Amino acid sequence: MTLLQLRGIGMDYGAICALAEVDFSVAQGEIVGLIGDNGAGKSTLVKIIAGNFPPSRGKMRFDGHEVRFRRPEDARNAGIEVVYQDLALADNLSSAANLYLGRELQWRIGGLSIMDHAAMRRRAEQLFAELKSDTRPDALVRTLSGGQRQAVAIARTRLAAAKLVVLDEPTASISVRQVSEVLDLIRRMRDHGQAVIFVSHTLLHIFAVADRIAVLRRGRKVADKPSAATSPEEVTALITGAIEEA
Repeated sequence: MTLLQLRGIGMDYGAICALAEVDFSVAQGEIVGLIGDNGAGKSTLVKIIAGNFPPSRGKMRFDGHEVRFRRPEDARNAGIEVVYQDLALADNLSSAANLYLGRELQWRIGGLSIMDHAAMRRRAEQLFAELKSDTRPDALVRTLSGGQRQAVAIARTRLAAAKLVVLDEPTASISVRQVSEVLDLIRRMRDHGQAVIFVSHTLLHIFAVADRIAVLRRGRKVADKPSAATSPEEVTALITGAIEEA
């Protein structure tokens, strides 16, 4: 089932056209790799999906309904979460506390509210187990590896019951072993029925997990095909313009 569908999406910044009539879709339980060079329009497309601003033209449907997000809260309320490259984690808090940051579980006793740390810890442990991550709920985020930090950010999207997750360069600046851990986490997101848009410059990582690959160049979509039907060489040629489209 198609979860997200964009039709004729365009974005203008004054006289500059950042996106030109882009069609893009993601199905439930599908991983779509979004690739393009700097300035190709990836960030603009992600920001439109995330609700940072509405497009200049075009239509967007999500979960069977036409939508027009005007702020990030609109997208989150619909079931879309974005994990940015900086992860936005609080280093001085535990993994469990980061999962529940802004949505803490509380007991109410009379007029007092007391945080239910035990319940949050138990749920965090369940989420990390689902993702097969060795991240510990009580571990301070500043002590975690890059892969474990990604596990915290991804578990947070599962806590929010996100239907679509956009991952912005999740394998950047981490070790080879940690990259393998993060790619496994992305596969498990698909196994749990989440749709994933995987934004990356690293073709090896995209081809390792993506079911389909969409290529942007200068604000236009120049390819959108199953990973098995293309190759890193063809995608590189599409990114650089050696091949116009495929």
